[in-house]
This record gives sequence, structure tokens and C-alpha cells, in this order.
Amino acid sequence: MIWLAGVLILFFGLLVSIALHELGHFSFAKLFGVRVPQYMVGFGPTLWSKTKGETEYGVKWIPLGGYIRMIGMLPPRRGDASGKVRSVSTGPWQGLIESARGAALEEVRPGDEDRVFYSKKWWQKLIIMFAGPAVNLVLAVVIFAFLLMGLGAQTLKTDPVVSSVAKCVVPATSTAETCPSDAPLTPAAKAGLQAGDTFVTFDGRKVTDYAQVQELIRQSAGRTVTLGLRRHGADVTTRVSIIPNRMPDLKDENKTVTVGYLGIAPVTHVAYERQGPGAVARYIGQLTSHTAGALVRMPQRMVGVWHAAFGGEKRDPNGPIGVVGVSRLGGEVAAAHEPVKTKVWLLISLIGSLNLAVGLFNLIPLLPLDGGHMAGALLEALKKAFARVFSRPDPGPVDVAKALPVTYVMAAVLIVMGGLLIYADLFNPIRLSG
Repeated sequence: MIWLAGVLILFFGLLVSIALHELGHFSFAKLFGVRVPQYMVGFGPTLWSKTKGETEYGVKWIPLGGYIRMIGMLPPRRGDASGKVRSVSTGPWQGLIESARGAALEEVRPGDEDRVFYSKKWWQKLIIMFAGPAVNLVLAVVIFAFLLMGLGAQTLKTDPVVSSVAKCVVPATSTAETCPSDAPLTPAAKAGLQAGDTFVTFDGRKVTDYAQVQELIRQSAGRTVTLGLRRHGADVTTRVSIIPNRMPDLKDENKTVTVGYLGIAPVTHVAYERQGPGAVARYIGQLTSHTAGALVRMPQRMVGVWHAAFGGEKRDPNGPIGVVGVSRLGGEVAAAHEPVKTKVWLLISLIGSLNLAVGLFNLIPLLPLDGGHMAGALLEALKKAFARVFSRPDPGPVDVAKALPVTYVMAAVLIVMGGLLIYADLFNPIRLSG
């Protein structure tokens, strides 16, 4: 049940993110007067819908995306004053383009002349199409700001408490799992230090964290010092001779330095430290760079997904993952033997990362993605500016219908990629445990 709860949290978190993405498009389309007949979450047959005003709001059976339908996404052919398609060319692509143009114009009713998408100013089109990805990007920033500034960033803390005591001194290159008969005892073992001992003082100095203890040990090579410990609630004092040890210099790994060696390991735990706005900005910047790089490498990475899906190879934990895979990761996080706060942090961060990925992916300047329409709006702005500078007639809206062949190819590629990811996520999923 816990695993299922994690799956549902990620699944519905993604659905809400998609719904808000479409709400971004919808809000600005309505603001600029575009008629929007449909606002839908999902694809395929309609599961539920309700019409309010001129818009049908609903949920579809296949929860793998969403859309809004704006009238007049494709302009009429240049020179067709009536806005109706009067003929269809015999060429396969041209016929497809004009058929799509005709279908797009069928919904245009009398009085809608100023309510079609193609008639809007270029900057209005740009804002309408950018609003969707912008919502996801803002959501990502808000989510990670909440995590880092509210819950805090995960950091590994070391307490001044002994976790384990090394029994003998062996060379750093040794792979032996037991102490050789001729290996000398470590200073800690000789002094009788035990797991659970808490450092209180080090040679008369009060200590409160392991970083202090570690630095004092390093500085005490060849010296005998007095340790003040708390053991099972009682104060214990012991003397220990710290031996010298050659180790790589922390400032220059090509050099070695002599430091003290005691032979203990500290207790470590995950802590949460609240961060400021600067840390949020740095984290978002690094995550954006990483995500953008992953998107650029996606075609190459999909080859690995294919081999994992049909060749039995291990999935790349840093490779592409689909909706099904992300939902399964949510289940693994929820069922993991981790503190509740850690699981909440990981689940929310997955939703934040998904929003960032969805936002950046939709900015790719190729149709049918939002970035393709944004590129069309910017091209329209350039053409209009060029016409003004050279006193030429207004060129009108950019005819994105001419890019429909590329759009159909891209749509087919995205469908195949999505199907491959779903198959791989079902039969050879990425797992947190590796």
C-alpha cells in the first residue's frame, strides 16, 4: 500500500503539472480574446467533461498529456480572402497541409474574425505559447525553494561519536578483510575506545563536532593526548598515543603529508539545513544545465533504452524515463526504509524535476511543441520588422501550416519514443537500488 501511495503521488503530481501547463496557455489565450472550445487533461475518449460558457472542460481516458484547442491555429492560404479552402493540391504533403488547414478553419464561426489565434499580434502568440512551459518552470522554482528554504537541504553530518574502531593498522592499499597476525593494533584499539563513545574533550580542549576532533587528530601525530569521553552516561578519561600516517594533501593530491592516525570512524546522519535564495538560484541553475544537457543527448540515450528494453541490458539510471517509470520510482521512494522527511523531500523533488524537464522540453523550437509555435511568432516579428524597414506590405501571419510535414514526423518520433519508454519502464525499469 505504501508503494502504491508513492506511485499515485507521482502520477497525480504529474497530471496536476500538465493541467497547470495547459491552464497557462488557456489563461493568456482568453486574456487576448482567442476562443478556446476545449480544455482537456489526457488524450483519447472523454472520461468526464462539463461545458461552461464556450469551453468544454474535461478529462480523457489516457493520462499521458493534455491540450487546449484554440480556433484558427492555422491561417487560410494567402490570397484566400474568404478564409475557406477552395481546392486541394494533388501532392501528398500539400494535400495534407490544405486538408489540415481546412479542418482548422471549419470551427471559425461568423464573428470570430478577431478571435482566431493567427490574427493575434506576434507578441500575444508568443506569450500564449510560452505561458505553458513558463508555468512548469515557475512551479519547479517554487517547489525547490520550498524544499531548500523550508525543509532544508540534505547534508551529511558527522557527530563526535565513535561508530566503529579499527582493530589493526594495515596499509591503505591492503584489501584484507581480517587483521594479519603481524599487524599492530590501532591507537584507538590499544586505548580501549568503543563504539558509542562520545568525545567531550581532546587534550583539555572542549569539542562539539567531529570536524574539530578530526583536525585535532591530524595535528597530533606522534603525541600522547588525553581524551575525555562519555560512555553509557558516565565520564571516562583515557590516554592515547596517536601515530603518524602519510596521506595525500587535501590541498594538493599530488603531494603527501604526515598526519595523525587514531583508527576510528564517526557516526554519520542526514541533516536538513535551511538555505537562502542564493542557494536556490544556484541549485536551479545547476539542475537546469544538467536537464538541458540530458535533453540534447536524448536521441543518443534512446539507443540505450532500446537495448535495455529488447536486449536485456541494464538501464542507465541517468537516462530517459517515462511517466510509468517516474511513477514506479515514486513507489520505491515511498517504500524505502528512510525517515519520513527524507521520503517527502525525494517525492517532492521528483515532481519539481519533472516540471523543469517538461518546461524545458516544450521550449525546443520544433512543432508540435510549444517552442515551434514560439519560433513562428518570432519569425513573424522579424518579417514584419523587415517589411517596415524596407517599406514593404505587411507580410501577415507566418504560415505554420507549411511546417506540418515536419510536425507529423516529429509527432511520430515522439509517439515512438513515448511508447519505447513505457515498454522499458514496465519490463526493465530504472530502480533506486540499482
